Amino acid sequence: MSGFSYSGSTFSFLTRHGKEKVVSPVLEAALGCKIDHTDAYDTDRLGTFSRESRRIGSQLEAARSKARIGMQLTGLRHGIASEGAFGPDPFTGLLQWNVELLVLIDDENGLELTGIAQRPARFEHRSCTSWAEAEAFAVQAGFPEHYLVVRPSHQEDARIEKGISDWGALKSCFARALRDSGNGIVFMENDLRAHANPERMETIRLAALDLCKKALSLCPACGTPGFWSSEQVKGLPCSDCGLPTRRARSEIWKCPACSHQEQRDLSLGSASPQYCDYCNP
Repeated sequence: MSGFSYSGSTFSFLTRHGKEKVVSPVLEAALGCKIDHTDAYDTDRLGTFSRESRRIGSQLEAARSKARIGMQLTGLRHGIASEGAFGPDPFTGLLQWNVELLVLIDDENGLELTGIAQRPARFEHRSCTSWAEAEAFAVQAGFPEHYLVVRPSHQEDARIEKGISDWGALKSCFARALRDSGNGIVFMENDLRAHANPERMETIRLAALDLCKKALSLCPACGTPGFWSSEQVKGLPCSDCGLPTRRARSEIWKCPACSHQEQRDLSLGSASPQYCDYCNP
């Protein structure tokens, strides 16, 4: 069945950190829509990476809130919003990791779609006691392409300077923070706002591409966008003994609007014995 498209639709996009520069071109080219960017609300009120304001709720809930606020500001029934998260990687726990989520809310059709991208990130931090230490840290943190945040004493000190993007400003901010520090320490970290962190901005662009793939995947039964993999079915046969393993052999694709679903073979052949509970108990 043929489905609807977002060609000609207008989506609100609330952001104050330049995300529209990478998201709008992707969505407008792929979906034929228009992005109406607004910055009429301070999104830092919903949470900051530098901890002045704590995010309430999950990453998805925060993105939904931004999308809804943008829709209210613009009077549109379609909206998108982005929210990022940082932490250890989900595989080894050793790498710095960034997960970016982009949500699309469609009140005309009662739909919500999400695009996700995740990859290694740059969010360094260090307590420095001298300019030599600060200079070495800045190089490690990718400065000046990646902006820095500086505050005296410790990571929770309210006397914060953000968006530091050149060496002269960094040296002045460091000297000021060291003077104001009560313990001789200046806490420095990457500025994780999108416009200040090129690696994060690229991950946001990848999330926009993922969102487009889902929006262009139509349900075979009702034509609704968002027909996508929702879960994996384990049991890929072991290449050694042939018994089912913990590796996925297929995926369940579901429609967000109707009850239609399909099980699709991943065509992976067989799994290494390392994933087999019989060969490798």
